[in-house]
Order: sequence, then C-alpha cells, then structure tokens
Amino acid sequence: MRSAATSPAQDFVHLDGGEYVMGSDHHYPEEAPAHRVRVGAFDIARTTVTNEDFARFAIATKYKTVAERPLDPDAYPGAPPENLVAGSMVFTGAPGPVDLRHLSQWWAWTPGANWRRPFGPGSSIVDMPRHPVVHVAYEDALAYAEWEGARLPTEAEWEFAARGGLDAATFTWGDEPEGRTDRKANYWHGDFPWRAERGYGSTAPVGTYPHNGYGLYDTAGNVWEWTSDWYGGHDDGAGCCIPDDPRGASEEGSIDPGQPFAVPRRVVKGGSWLCADSYCLRYRPAARRPQQVDTGMSHVGFRLARG
Repeated sequence: MRSAATSPAQDFVHLDGGEYVMGSDHHYPEEAPAHRVRVGAFDIARTTVTNEDFARFAIATKYKTVAERPLDPDAYPGAPPENLVAGSMVFTGAPGPVDLRHLSQWWAWTPGANWRRPFGPGSSIVDMPRHPVVHVAYEDALAYAEWEGARLPTEAEWEFAARGGLDAATFTWGDEPEGRTDRKANYWHGDFPWRAERGYGSTAPVGTYPHNGYGLYDTAGNVWEWTSDWYGGHDDGAGCCIPDDPRGASEEGSIDPGQPFAVPRRVVKGGSWLCADSYCLRYRPAARRPQQVDTGMSHVGFRLARG
C-alpha cells in the first residue's frame, strides 16, 4: 500500500446507502428482473482511475499488467502461438457498414497493446493523462485498489452510486434520452462501428461530461468499469425479502461453458464510448455484462470504493 506522501488520494464521495430498484425489466434480459435491494454506507471515487493515476502506481511498484506479460500456454491449450504474446484487445473499427452480429469485424487481438500503448505499438498516452486507464485486467485493477488502500465496488454499490438518487430511472440523468444539443455522456454518436461523429469514437478525459446527482462523473459511457462481483443471474432480490448488500454468482458459476477456455468472469458496469443505440444501449445504470478476468480491452477501466 502506498503512503499518503507518494501519491495524492483519490477524490471520494461518501454515500449513506439505502434501498433502490436494481436492474431493469425493459431492456436486456440479463438486467431482469428489476428488484429492490439495500446497500450500506460506502465511499466511491468521483472519477475512474486515469492514466496518470495508474502511471504513479506502475512507477512506484514496478507493476506489469496482464497485457504486458506473455500468456501461459498451459492456461490456453490449443491457442495459436502468435496469440500467446503480450497484448490486448483493441477496437479497430470497420471500413463501412458491417453485420453487427460479428464483433470480430471491429475488434482485434493486438500484440504490444497495453495501458501505455492503448492502440498498439507506436501509440502513447503522453497526451492522454486524464483519460481513463484501459487495457487493465481484473487483477490489475485489484492491485491498484490495494495500493490505494481501497477496493472495487460491488455491482449493487456501483449501480446505487451511478443512479445518483434517481431510483429506477432509465439513465443516470433521468428517463429521457440525451438531446441533440444537450450531450450528457461519452457513448457512440454516429454510424457504428465505422463512422463516429466529431468528438466521439474514443475515450474522453474524466469529468468532460456532467456529473450525476451524487457528483460522480462518467457513470454513463466512457469506459466499462470492473466490479468485484462474479457474473451470474440477476435474481437475488426476486423473492420475498429485500437483500442487504447482495453479491453475484460464484467463481465457478461465472464461467461460460460455451467459451473455449474456462475463464471466470466479473460484472462490468456503465457502458463505454463504444455503446451505440443501434447496437449496445448499455450506457445505463441497470446495464451489465460479463468480462473475462484475464482480459483488458480498449473500453474497460475501473473506479475505487472504500468502506
């Protein structure tokens, strides 16, 4: 753990906790059923961890992220040798309209891509100090959190915080979609995945868009954020009682049997700059998706919690 003298503390907001409606019955199946839950008091960071934040950690600890280490062949039997080098998944876009059922048309495993080189070899974060750090696997986020004397939020805490006091609202700002002249979040504006409007199509510095009712930035869009919960069903509050501080599935239960490698998955929340209304309407507090714990990507980051 770092000392207070080595790095400025994250800016945290204290939340007293309470009851709220978690999930949604009106969007994607994995968000249902909507149900009331209760969370206790906790603190949560006002912004996601930035490149400059993570750089202080990496320099102080000489930490190497998962994307900076070659992969263990024993953990990925049958994987092509060219895919076992250090690297990460990079959004590449497409030259024009494509079949949105096949995401391999706009994502590519990129050797040499990592948090320092977010677009692959030759790229840099020199001009992106206040952008959210990306290409961080779950253990990278956890290592940083422990260094800061903090932790990652649970899914229930994250969603409570993201709602900003607007219980059961569709978006972090209310029920009405964003207007053309009232931009509220960094998600994909334009034709996905090939033509973004000016000012979109990549991460933005934290705090670029308005904060929510609790003073938190980027709880809609910019980057997906790791939580500490294993991914699984979303019915923990569907019974007779309101659960206190509900948690996710088990590690074993989080594994997708349809995937070639048995990699556990955690819940990520908040959507990202790649969420397009035509493809991924997930820049909403109820939205959730699984992320393999060993995989960092161009649109996955994290924020801290305490308490």
